[in-house]
Order: sequence, then C-alpha cells, then structure tokens
Amino acid sequence: MRCEKCGTENPAGKRFCGDCGAALANRCAQCGADNPPEKKFCGDCGAALATAARPSTARGNSDASPIRVASDAPLEASAADGERKTVTALFADIKGSTELEEDLDPEEARAIVDPALKLMIDAVRRYDGYIMQSTGDGIFALFGAPVAHEDHPQRALYAALRMQEELKKYSARLREAGNLPIEARVGVNTGEVVVRSIATGEGHTEYTPIGHTTNLASRMQALAPTGSIAVSEQTRKLVEGYFALKPLGPTKVKGVTEPVNVYEVTGFGPLCTRLQRSAGRGLTKFVGRAREMEALARASEQARSGGGRLPRRDRIRAKDELQNVGTTRDHQPRAPARPAGTSRRCSRDARRHLQLVY
Repeated sequence: MRCEKCGTENPAGKRFCGDCGAALANRCAQCGADNPPEKKFCGDCGAALATAARPSTARGNSDASPIRVASDAPLEASAADGERKTVTALFADIKGSTELEEDLDPEEARAIVDPALKLMIDAVRRYDGYIMQSTGDGIFALFGAPVAHEDHPQRALYAALRMQEELKKYSARLREAGNLPIEARVGVNTGEVVVRSIATGEGHTEYTPIGHTTNLASRMQALAPTGSIAVSEQTRKLVEGYFALKPLGPTKVKGVTEPVNVYEVTGFGPLCTRLQRSAGRGLTKFVGRAREMEALARASEQARSGGGRLPRRDRIRAKDELQNVGTTRDHQPRAPARPAGTSRRCSRDARRHLQLVY
C-alpha cells in the first residue's frame, strides 16, 4: 500500500504510513473507491475492506484457554514435553493439620506449619528431588525427573527418613513450647509417567507428570501409619536391602482393582552399595580362568608381604578382581573398609553419597 504523501510502500492492512505518519488510503479492493481509514466496509459497494480482515491478536489471546500445553516455551523446557520416564513419586503431609488449625488464628497456624513444610522441602532438595507442588500442609515431589538419577528410589527414601527425623525434632520443640506436636505421613511409589510442561498463565509454566504412578503414591501416603513411611511393591523391589522394610500386607486401594502390597520403612538396611546387593544374590563364578586367578592370588600374597605389584595384563580389570580374591572360596564378600567413626551400616561410598549428618 503506497503512501500518497511520501510514496513509501507500506504492508497491506496498515492505516498509517511508517515513514511520515500520514493516513493511508483505505481503498476498496472490490470497486476501487477510497474510504476513511477508520471504516471497515466500503461506502460504495459494501464490501469488507482490508483493515477489517486483520486478525485481532489481543482478542485471540483473551479467548484462549488459561491452561494449555506449552508450545512456545523455551527449548530447555519444551524438550521434555511428552517424555516417558521412570520416576519415584513422594507425597508427604501433616497428619491432623485440619484439627490443629481449627482452634488457631491463621497467623498462628502458619507459624507452626510453615517451618514443617520447610523441613520437608529441604529434605527433598538435599537428595536432588524436584518439588512439584505444595498442598498447604504437605508436598508432592519427584525423584528421577527432570534430573535423572539411576538411584532415585533410594534417594526418595533417604529424603523421607530425613524428613521424619527432622519433624520429630521439630515436634519436640513444639511440645516444649506448649503447643501440640505434629506428625507426618509419607507415601512413595515408583513407576513410569509421562512428563510435560503446562502453561498455566502468562510467563508461568509447570512441569507435571501424568500416570498411575503418582496416584498410587498419593494412596500410599494415605495408608501410611502416622509418623511413618509407606512404599509400594514396585519400590520395595528396588530398595530391598538398602532399607529395613516391614510388610503391612495386601491392602485394598481406591482406584486399583487388585489389592496392593504395602510396606513400612523402619530404617536403614544392611546394604549400602550395588556390589553388596549383587553379592547377596550370589556372585558369578570364574570359569576357565585358573591361570589368571593364580596370578592374582600370588600378587595378593606379595602385596601382603609388602613387595607385591599388579600384573601388567588387564590391570584395570585385575584391580577389581583382586578385591574379590578372598571371596571366591566361600562366596561370601568381605565387608567394605569403613573409615574410623562412621556408621556400621554404611560404607565410605554410601556416606559420601548420602552426606548424612544426623
């Protein structure tokens, strides 16, 4: 569209010239008649003018649904849309919070509940969990997404145990101050979900999972005895040995056809590493490698006498096998060396990973 004042070509549908600011001719494409810039229909033939055909961006945004799958999110956030992941979901809430808040002023209730929520959130973040939602008197967290960890079931239970330990200390302080103590219930479940980013408003995007895994984790939290942690059968298979589990028996769960086996986490187990768990299942015997084993046994004896060295061949693999030379006779693994002052339950590697400071 050419400006009659300065001769500049302007994009179709514009009402004013981008160079001189003069009003552009609103010419009818049907009959060629000129119309005032603010008119939407031709005064001669009644045809719609070009300015009326322009889409209304503001109206389009206002009519859009307030909740939608984010399609214009940044690459880092949108890359995870629709991604299938195996995660561990954790639900935790304060038992009896409704009764606690009934006789308290909202400000007084907040002064009691907020520190408890902070302890829950800190426990989750300590083990690289992701806080999905705060429910007012509890939290919903994910382990294994958006940051992947192969040991996400263990991380979830480490966080749950720390959470309960810290809440017990906080509850004791409340009791000393003359307030009612508080207790929490924690439910954990492991399984597959589909995670995606949901845009819930201008500039606000939530990372949320969908699937039966999170629903069952919520049911586990409702079934957990007060002050304890309940896990499902799927989680038990992945953490057995690392934690002490007490079976609560098959339980009918709302929304699930078959009864679900529920287990209560009572503490840490005897195992701390995957090698220990593999040894408990039974290590694979060396077959047809008598010469290599004899060489390793001689190297081990020389090392004990102070003059040993590793054979040149397969040094990296031999280093690992040398640690198990003493286990091949009775197939019982040696306990890993523990630094002085550490817990009997956990080795150096486990303590470095857990960073326990109880």
